[in-house]
Amino acid sequence: MPKRSARTTSAETVAISPEAVASRLAASRYLADESLATAIFLAIRLGKPLLLEGAPGVGKTEAAKAIAELLGRDLVRLQCYEGIDAAHALYEWNYQRQLLAIRHAGEHEVDIYDDRFLIARPLLQVLKAPEKRVLLVDEIDRSDHEFEALLLEFLSDFQISIPERGTIRATAQPIVILTSNRTRELAEALRRRCVYHWITYPDAEREAAIIMLRAGDVAKATARAVATAVRDIRARPLAKPPGIAEAVEWANAATILEKGGSPWPEAFRRAIGVLIKDEEDLSYIAPELGRIVEEALA
Repeated sequence: MPKRSARTTSAETVAISPEAVASRLAASRYLADESLATAIFLAIRLGKPLLLEGAPGVGKTEAAKAIAELLGRDLVRLQCYEGIDAAHALYEWNYQRQLLAIRHAGEHEVDIYDDRFLIARPLLQVLKAPEKRVLLVDEIDRSDHEFEALLLEFLSDFQISIPERGTIRATAQPIVILTSNRTRELAEALRRRCVYHWITYPDAEREAAIIMLRAGDVAKATARAVATAVRDIRARPLAKPPGIAEAVEWANAATILEKGGSPWPEAFRRAIGVLIKDEEDLSYIAPELGRIVEEALA
């Protein structure tokens, strides 16, 4: 998680223009193009959730981390999965602590619905301090339709009703980011509530810039070669195309091998395991890898 600034920043102060958003994101080592910066700007200024869709590895989660950092807020991440329910997203009661409290109280009364017995899950955490936290609902497409309906209700009113405690409402408009790999279609009602943006893989020039920004000690020529080779590799029918993070890792790994004595392009070939992480994809790409790398280095 990116390092958070010392104090929370007003969303309105940061989002004075899409260009200002892009500049602040770059300072957090995230390069956003004009369309993404505009979507982030509008989501903040309109007070609407931001829905980011795209293939795995294009930087959706990293965008949420960068947004939290530029606002100087903590990122609260709700990772979705098949079967996720309200207890994992909203709140739970700590039944063991409640029982212990009852036993220790003896004949005295004890409020077993006090805050100390309430386990706040991501949605409740954000409601309690919306000005200090950013909510990331990651891979919403992995959840089922029932959970999606629950989330839609939450996004409508930004409140949670706890039968034993009453209704808890957000004192300010929370910043909410949803991501989806589009493994299934999301409900139209959820889409209409959000500012939408589709994130694609960057072009070779932008990906080279990202590699230079994120990698440790990689030469510009190496970053450009990696970006060109990865673009060629992604164009092939792979089961799991490499993401941007894998491209950065490949550049780092090949550089380490080259400094250890492996010449180009052998260093790229030996480091392929950090880029391609599927056995069938490795077998498919192996016969052409040498040519791909040589053309990228030319």
